[in-house]
Amino acid sequence: MFDELSARFEDAVKGLKGEAQISEGNIEGALKEVRRALLEADVSLSVVKGFVEEVRQKALGAEVVRGVSPDQKFIQVVHEELVEVMGGANTPLTSSQDEPTVVLMAGLQGAGKTTATAKLGLYLKEQGRKILMVAADVYRPAAIDQLQTLGDQIDVEVFSLGAEVKPEEIAAAGLSKAKEEGLDMVLVDTAGRLQIDEEMMDEMVRIRSAVEPKEVLLVVDSMIGQEAADLTRAFHEKVGITGAVLTKLDGDSRGGAALSIRKISGQPIKFIGTGEKVEALQPFHPERMASRILGMGDVLTLVEKAQKAVELADAEQMQRKLQEATFDFSDFVKQMRLIKRMGSLGGLMKMIPGMNKIDDGMLKSGEEQLKRIEAMIGSMTEAERTQPELLAAQPSRRKRVGIGSGHTAAEVDKVLADFQKMRGLMKQMSSGTMPGMGGMPGMGGMPGMGGMPGIPMGAQQNGRAGRGGATATRKQRPVKKKKGFGDL
Repeated sequence: MFDELSARFEDAVKGLKGEAQISEGNIEGALKEVRRALLEADVSLSVVKGFVEEVRQKALGAEVVRGVSPDQKFIQVVHEELVEVMGGANTPLTSSQDEPTVVLMAGLQGAGKTTATAKLGLYLKEQGRKILMVAADVYRPAAIDQLQTLGDQIDVEVFSLGAEVKPEEIAAAGLSKAKEEGLDMVLVDTAGRLQIDEEMMDEMVRIRSAVEPKEVLLVVDSMIGQEAADLTRAFHEKVGITGAVLTKLDGDSRGGAALSIRKISGQPIKFIGTGEKVEALQPFHPERMASRILGMGDVLTLVEKAQKAVELADAEQMQRKLQEATFDFSDFVKQMRLIKRMGSLGGLMKMIPGMNKIDDGMLKSGEEQLKRIEAMIGSMTEAERTQPELLAAQPSRRKRVGIGSGHTAAEVDKVLADFQKMRGLMKQMSSGTMPGMGGMPGMGGMPGMGGMPGIPMGAQQNGRAGRGGATATRKQRPVKKKKGFGDL
């Protein structure tokens, strides 16, 4: 996500390095690169023109203080303008006090409305809300069945009257049911079309009149680029949207939609979809997204993912094991599964400042190596997993593990040796001899991947994780080797 855009912004500031100040003469090259970066990212032309002009005015009028170079100041101005264009700050959902809050999901067919409805349902359920999802898409084959399947998966009730009833009547009946049962939120999944047409818009207006929603969220596929501007404008003028959900940001997205929606409609992006799993929905924070676009990472989101995935008791137990160097192969497998719950290894790594330059091939190789290691661990006995010393003392055990997992005894030897080194390194980090991001379960087990220590529980509570993470990243560079624990 945004890899090309990030690379382009880096090119934009190269011409300012070594300059004494920002001037009319030296800023033109940087602005030209910014303009090209945004256009190639499929940002709407009108948004690009306004963005570049704002950056020009603010950069030329900015005072460059001692210790801050012109290229650093330019990046600061670009970051601030990116935040402004995307909405300034996170905007939560509006809620009603005395009756169910109705959220109408709108958008084109294929944007992911039904999945986004279920993702939002799970997100709100985890916030303690009582949810009813209403299946009002009576046109797309199996749309109702899809929502019911997703509802069963997240344990949220789905209301339906079948495909023969008008959508506005289904929505109204669903709202009545929610009122009778004292529910908090009603999410209405509506039909989309392959393109914008009057019939679809009129139906949306009728549904809106029937249930008077507090929120009308436009679900936008981030892959459509500049078309997001026209789509947003059409829906807002006819239906009146209150916000947007940007989907498929985990794919080969150029990022243009994220920068166009707010400027075109004046309404904020409220959520982003970052994967296919029903858990892959996050509140949209413009300042965090701007940091990711500029390659600065997103430590706060990483911390939130970790806090959501890790139980406090488990974290404290793991902290003790790290300090005592009793971390074993069973713990390692547990940590790997934790990472999988948080997302892909590559996606997590790029949230850490400075890690955006890690080669995708290296990340893929690392993930494959982790799978091979997990296969070896799966071939171990319970005693061998909890007491790695047994393997170290008996070559016959290592040979058996290799045969059972489809690997050579030498490969098992390498994994075991790296594991022992890793335990020693973890003990050093936990005792405070290596500064950084502490011991976040699931991350500390990969010292070779830029030396990723973790986030101590104390740092999660006092909010200093970002500074610690950045320091650790600058001091420890990712290695290029691709074998063994120590090289992951």
